[in-house]
Amino acid sequence: MDRNIYSNPLAERYSSKEMLANFSPKNKFSTWRKLWIALAEGEKDLGLNITEEQLEEMRKVVGDINFEMAEAQEKKVRHDVMAHVHTFGTQAPKAMPIIHLGATSAYVGDNTDLIQIRDGLEILKKKIINILDAMSKFAMEYKELPTLGFTHFQAAQLTTVGKRTTLWMQSLVLDLEELEFRLETLRFRGVKGTTGTQASFKDLFNGDFGKTQKLDELVTEKMEFKKRFTVTGQTYDRKIDSQISNLLSGIAQTAHKFTNDLRLLQHLKELEEPFEKNQIGSSAMAYKRNPMRSERISSLAKFVISLQQSTAMVASTQWFERTLDDSANKRLALPQGFLAVDAILIVWKNIMEGLVVYPKMIEKHVMAELPFMATEYIIMECVKNGGDRQELHERIRLHSMEAGKQVKIEGKDNDLLERIVGDEYFNLDKEKLMSIIAPKNFIGFAKEQTEAFIKNEINPIIEKNRDCLGMDADLKV
Repeated sequence: MDRNIYSNPLAERYSSKEMLANFSPKNKFSTWRKLWIALAEGEKDLGLNITEEQLEEMRKVVGDINFEMAEAQEKKVRHDVMAHVHTFGTQAPKAMPIIHLGATSAYVGDNTDLIQIRDGLEILKKKIINILDAMSKFAMEYKELPTLGFTHFQAAQLTTVGKRTTLWMQSLVLDLEELEFRLETLRFRGVKGTTGTQASFKDLFNGDFGKTQKLDELVTEKMEFKKRFTVTGQTYDRKIDSQISNLLSGIAQTAHKFTNDLRLLQHLKELEEPFEKNQIGSSAMAYKRNPMRSERISSLAKFVISLQQSTAMVASTQWFERTLDDSANKRLALPQGFLAVDAILIVWKNIMEGLVVYPKMIEKHVMAELPFMATEYIIMECVKNGGDRQELHERIRLHSMEAGKQVKIEGKDNDLLERIVGDEYFNLDKEKLMSIIAPKNFIGFAKEQTEAFIKNEINPIIEKNRDCLGMDADLKV
């Protein structure tokens, strides 16, 4: 590595080898060659004068790209596609006359982009499945552990650690559904010619529209797409890039929300992301255990979310059949969006593999707030025993106010329960009172909801995608 030039941290620090390979020059330009071979094969099948010898010559060097020659040629002609046509033809000289026959640059450029999008989505899908699998196990393990619910980050009715986990999972399920929809509906640009009219292919096939359509279908099938655009300009509709960027942004939003919650819970010392033996939290404060994984996710997520505006602007400002002001943007926005989301999902899985729960701290926080939440239950129990509801309400109100002062002004523990036990009017011993306010009595159907969600929503996803399980979530740094 040349330390005197900028290196992209997505490649050096964050993203996986498989996603980096998907958007690598080797994969991009070898895919161009596969597309040229598919085009020539289709044209031969439909009667054009192309020989098997020419095709075989192309196939032999499909992955053997002379990058130095291509780069020198591009510098000379200022056209990347023609530079690679020249390079390919130099390596397959008998095929030189028929490489790129009838095609425009967007044939290889746009179709390769769509192939990389498709394959990139498959990589992300696998990671999402693994995260959902890990989170489902975590949710089931802690489906009954009561914890404070929060609205406005103020203590609210109890939930469980497992039920809260299902909320994070629900957002990710929505992202998975969107991802699968995009995979299912992603269209191949196909063989459309310079402005999308297939005029060059009309000439090649002597005006036979049926053969031109058949060529479009053959190449689409060879590149393993189920759908293709019926009409395009020179390029596929840039709305596709905006839609994919929306999807990537959605995944980033879900991950960011998860890390918001986790960092707040780590501050409360209830949950904690993994912290390795030799990890340093702060250069100055040796005791610190900073949530660096969550912060990395949130940082990358902000970057991904910001990219959506870029692709939206490109889609909305294209002119007629094409302009080239999308090109530089496309080289940056989509690949980096995929690489960043890939990195986010790796860190997320890494967190789930070592997420720490502190039940005693959770219980401490629950018991600090539960006496206030349980007052209506206490009143109802005392009414059963002959107490006056209005008098009970007033006494609890006064006791609650005094207990609140103890907590907020004096910094002491909540002593509301001791006050109620000490008030003879309530006629409750401490054992009876504690049975009334057991945290498990205040979690509603959190346990049952968690079980139902995992059974009905998550398990079918995992079972359907069992071949996706197994994922390396080690961090580079």
